Amino acid sequence: MSISLSVYKTFYSRLLLNYIAGSLAAVISIGSLIIFTLKDIPRDEYVWMLAVMLFSIVVMLVLEWAVFSRQIKPIRLAFHEAVGSFADMQTMYLRAHRLPALTVKRILGPHLFGLAVPAVSLTLWLVSTGLLTIPAYYVFLALLGCVLLASMHALIVFYLTSHLIRPVLEELQLRSLRLFGKELTLGGRVLISIKRKLRWSFFLMGASPLLLYNLAVQFRLVDWNIDHSAYWKWAGIVLLIGLGFSFFGSRLLTRELETPIQHLYERMAEVKVGYLQTEASDLFSDEFSRLVSGFNHMLRGVRIQAARNDQLVESYFATLAAALDARDPYTAGHSLRVAEYAVQIGTLAGLSKHVVDQLRKAALLHDIGKIGIPDAVLLKEGQLSEEEWEQIKAHPVLGEAILRQIEPADEMAAFLPGVRSHHERYDGRGYPDGLKGEEIPLFGRIIAVADAFDAMTSDRPYRKGMDAGTAITILEEGKGTQWDPYFVGLFVEAYYERQSS
Repeated sequence: MSISLSVYKTFYSRLLLNYIAGSLAAVISIGSLIIFTLKDIPRDEYVWMLAVMLFSIVVMLVLEWAVFSRQIKPIRLAFHEAVGSFADMQTMYLRAHRLPALTVKRILGPHLFGLAVPAVSLTLWLVSTGLLTIPAYYVFLALLGCVLLASMHALIVFYLTSHLIRPVLEELQLRSLRLFGKELTLGGRVLISIKRKLRWSFFLMGASPLLLYNLAVQFRLVDWNIDHSAYWKWAGIVLLIGLGFSFFGSRLLTRELETPIQHLYERMAEVKVGYLQTEASDLFSDEFSRLVSGFNHMLRGVRIQAARNDQLVESYFATLAAALDARDPYTAGHSLRVAEYAVQIGTLAGLSKHVVDQLRKAALLHDIGKIGIPDAVLLKEGQLSEEEWEQIKAHPVLGEAILRQIEPADEMAAFLPGVRSHHERYDGRGYPDGLKGEEIPLFGRIIAVADAFDAMTSDRPYRKGMDAGTAITILEEGKGTQWDPYFVGLFVEAYYERQSS
């Protein structure tokens, strides 16, 4: 906890130091702009203006301290009090992320208006009573100067606060892991876009010096009794050109930085959904070229790892099927052949490549439940008793139960219906659930056809396998009763096409 408090105290002290230094610089700058450029006003008017400035600063500090205390309170509580829940910690983490933006609002709110409103109001009152002899429109020029300096102050403090808050965020993450075992995250949420930050930054850096210079010239050089229209005619043209350059330049610079970031973000979104083929285009000649190169290098590594994982998964499924088939020499290769027939039917039905791959894996494991059937029953050569037959009929449910134990569960979910339902009948007289027609899952209906064909054409201890033509005839006779007529039709039609070619 001492480390946590140390992080907070360092952050708090530096935040106050940055704010105080920035505020003093802003106040001194605008005060100098107003007071020391108006060199011809009497001494007593200087005193009035200094009094107005000091009073306005006091009002500003009172208002801003109230807002600052409210903004910093959730972060302070996270370090000084026990956090009740992970949700509370997440709220504090979000508030810490928002602090730089809240700082900008504070400076452009109570900081600016806490100073400007009383200063402008009191100065205009002094002008109206004759205690100040400066033109009233100079007050509004000073207000414009306040807005510009406050905007520049807000820009600087925003980036300083963004830097200072990072150790606090890291400490909050560590505390969350220690207390709740969960990691704090924004989950990809964008609180303030880089596009918005850069546009305002570039625009203010380009426009503010130009505007402040024009204000200083207006204060310092223009005689109060001379018509100002000629000056502002040319100054207005220069200002429009300068502001236009800042405006469009900020957008061009932002686009230059935003384009490669957006390009990489789009590639990342594709990787997130599993599409690993398209690499980021090397369209940039600056440091983003290194970033693109690094991203593509990482993507190639991910592709290699994904291919290895696929190989491991394939080997896992094939090994399970082979282990099952090895129990009975008469059924060796049965699962592989059923998978081959199922893939053929799925392809003829126009299923997507991904679904066909899932179908093949489900077919490989369709009899995995027989691992739990005793050898005395599974390998019995004679006729099974009713009790033994019930044990055999339990293998689809047992197979589903076995696969449910494999993690991650969501990766196995697609295979479970095919394993459980491959002995259902289209007329509803199958097992284990007595499903009928299209109530039977898709994989179950397809695997049932493939399983039946291989069972009929394979040798058994008690009989010799029949020829393919006879098995095809039996499948045709069972259309709409034992098997799905559509998938039987596809399989039979493909068989006859091969025979005639």
